[in-house]
Amino acid sequence: MELRHLRYFTAVAEELHFTRAAARLGIGQPPLSQQIQQLEREIGTPLFLRLPRGIALTEAGVQFLDDARAILASADRAIDMARRLGRGERGAITVGFTASAVFHPYLPRAIRAFRDRYPDVRITLTESNTVTLLRGLRAGDVDVAFVRPPYVLDAEFESERVLDEPMLIALPPDHPLSRKRAVPIAALAEEDFVLYPRPIGAGLYDAIQSACQRAGFAPRVIQEAPQMASIVSLVAAGVGISIVPAAMRHMGAQGIEYRPIKGDAPHALLDMAYRRHDRSVAAENAVGMLRRLAHPERE
Repeated sequence: MELRHLRYFTAVAEELHFTRAAARLGIGQPPLSQQIQQLEREIGTPLFLRLPRGIALTEAGVQFLDDARAILASADRAIDMARRLGRGERGAITVGFTASAVFHPYLPRAIRAFRDRYPDVRITLTESNTVTLLRGLRAGDVDVAFVRPPYVLDAEFESERVLDEPMLIALPPDHPLSRKRAVPIAALAEEDFVLYPRPIGAGLYDAIQSACQRAGFAPRVIQEAPQMASIVSLVAAGVGISIVPAAMRHMGAQGIEYRPIKGDAPHALLDMAYRRHDRSVAAENAVGMLRRLAHPERE
């Protein structure tokens, strides 16, 4: 039995007329009658009563019609699902990002654009550090990861730069340096620093350390905090100063001032990492859209 037999039977059962059903199906009436007879022989019972004036469903035919409709509807759903998955219009993806990345307008804007374009793709967002996100990428738990260099990728993965933003000095509002329009790194030599721990934020940590060393001093770190939001809160509380990605201005924290760095400023780099050949078309679509939004000038 093939799906076409069920479609032929359903058309005849709904029309209760072989000629009208044949016209609806776009085939001849004799071949349609033969197909229905073949179906009845395969099932082993009549599905139609052949009456002097037309046809009617047998009791078995009434039940078979309900089942045939359910089977055809299920088949149509399966076909539609496969097609939409093949176009990346259905499915699920997981996007991972570092804590500080979410404060840059690019990432929320990109996620919103993807949701608008592919509303039936379920997106799961997960926040963690670069090491954990890359582990999730290798395990298949993450499809796209926004991470900060340095890192090492296996051969089956690829990454590309999506953001390169200058870092800013974060100060309590009553700090003397907050009266300056821009602050050189050297002016921070005697300050107490609040920084991200290197084991979970090597890229930002090293960029800050290198900038300070080029200015002739090593930063005096008196407090570490595992989240960028925590660093900003500690600075606002007067614990110390910090150097943070420029996107942190969008966090909206009260009681903190940001000043650009005069001269040699460290930069916060953000990369998008993903599988080179992903079985999920939805994931490939996400990478393509995120790339285009990061580099609109290439369009």
